[in-house]
Amino acid sequence: MEPRDIHERAMEYGLRGIKLYQYLRKQKDDVAWTLGKQYLRSATSIGANLAEAHAGESRADFVHKCAIAQKEVRESKYWLNLMLMAKVIPEKRLQSLLRETEEILAVVTAIIVSAKSKKP
Repeated sequence: MEPRDIHERAMEYGLRGIKLYQYLRKQKDDVAWTLGKQYLRSATSIGANLAEAHAGESRADFVHKCAIAQKEVRESKYWLNLMLMAKVIPEKRLQSLLRETEEILAVVTAIIVSAKSKKP
């Protein structure tokens, strides 16, 4: 099985973020809405920053934009864990999303490490 492209994964992850936010909006809970909106912003920002990195003007610019995407992945993880701890959403619903968050973080981190280790 061929590994999936990180841009495709980030797009799918952002779509999952949209669906989670839409689900949370149906609840009559302001906290759920607020946490969901924070997660939505960071989840959709990952792919946008990776797209910007792809068009980077230099290796340093590429690494910098990937590092921003990496921060957004970490922020997404934070919001998911906070939703879980606050019992805003059942753990069962978040398990695969948390797993995908960890996997995307690992891939983006590997991209950064690889780009930094290449000789100019």
